[in-house]
Amino acid sequence: MKRLAKKEELCTGCGECEKVCSQAFFKENDREKSCIQVNEEKIKVCNQCGECIAVCPIEAIYRDKNGVVRINKKICTSCFMCVGFCPELAMMMHGDMLEPFKCIACGQCAKACPTQAIFISEEV
Repeated sequence: MKRLAKKEELCTGCGECEKVCSQAFFKENDREKSCIQVNEEKIKVCNQCGECIAVCPIEAIYRDKNGVVRINKKICTSCFMCVGFCPELAMMMHGDMLEPFKCIACGQCAKACPTQAIFISEEV
């Protein structure tokens, strides 16, 4: 399974990961719309644990064939239970968005990270 891993001790808080994520995911430069958040050298990113799948009352959250946890926005009712339940605090929300959003392990942030504080990990 592909997921983002992190070495927080390498993070400088430069924000490049957030910038490239918001560009890749939402086509705009808004760090608040990033699927990865860096606060005081703490990196909040989905580790694809799947805990949010069980809490979704309408089963809008699922694991795809590659093991990545995804949200079916067509059926999501925006209850945001997943946001409050996420053990990594990596299920995001923003006032401009109707649904929650999260990292899908695309790897763009890892490519942009100058210190390799975040990287793609392949788990079996």
